[in-house]
Amino acid sequence: MARVAAGGVGASGEGVLILALETSCDETAAAVVDGGRVLSSIVSSQAELHERYGGVVPEIASRRHLELVAPVVREALEVADMPLDRVERVAVTQGPGLVGALLVGISAAKALAWARQLPFVPVDHLDGHVASLYLEPDPLEPPFLCLLASGGHTLLLAVRERGRSERIGTTLDDAAGEAFDKGARLLGLGYPGGAEIDRLAREGDREALSFPVARVPGLDFSFSGLKTALLYAVRDLGADEVETRKADLAASYQHAIVRALVQRLHQGAEQTGLERLAVVGGVAANSALRAALPDARFAPLALCTDNAAMIASAARFSPALDCPDYLALDAYASVS
Repeated sequence: MARVAAGGVGASGEGVLILALETSCDETAAAVVDGGRVLSSIVSSQAELHERYGGVVPEIASRRHLELVAPVVREALEVADMPLDRVERVAVTQGPGLVGALLVGISAAKALAWARQLPFVPVDHLDGHVASLYLEPDPLEPPFLCLLASGGHTLLLAVRERGRSERIGTTLDDAAGEAFDKGARLLGLGYPGGAEIDRLAREGDREALSFPVARVPGLDFSFSGLKTALLYAVRDLGADEVETRKADLAASYQHAIVRALVQRLHQGAEQTGLERLAVVGGVAANSALRAALPDARFAPLALCTDNAAMIASAARFSPALDCPDYLALDAYASVS
């Protein structure tokens, strides 16, 4: 069993120079973070590679990560003007994500840490998104209520201290980002779908069509019914009218997703008493969501989608493993 470092550099990473890798899906990313300062954050996206398929193909993603991981790490060190021998800790996303993609990053991070006998920090990808809020120049201090909305996850988290959060709501089916991507495919838009719907929705009338917001118990989310409603609307309107009213469809569909997210976030605030609100994850880049929550703290745009700076940030508040205990570490695809 892996041993958690009990003292010294392995116990706390708040003042440590960290090299981090992120390969959970279709972005190959590396970053160098010193305390809360991001010295470099390099992200190589595979969006164009997967666009023809309308989504991420796991095998293609894994092979591309193999090609990119070394150049991306090299560039992160160069931009940070930091030689590898100055790095004090190596961090990497352990999961959740595509297992093949994750293993590329984990293997590279293990090699880097092993070569210099450095402490190693496996980071949960979702903790990384929350930790994007802790970076300079304007770090957010807990407690706060955090909406994490991305292509694979939609969660409501009560964050009362750094490195710890309580899940109080989750999606029962599709994630918000997944709903955006599936809606974009139904409308014949490009990939990634969230950005395409956001762009087109600015030209449409969000009140033109009425789409439902699912009523589910507690603070959970559901988007499958909304996706089905868009499918029926596209079918009933017919190809010609869909083309004419595509902007209205996009705006109305986006408005329903945003409404569901905002309602749950406000309900969660009432139930928990957490007055400060935060939003992270890829969907946090959505302009309509940002406009609907003017008082909430959003992750910086550059840190909404997958990146390694957020992984390094989370590693500051996570236990490190001593060398060589991390060599048997494996990836995990999902969380319960």
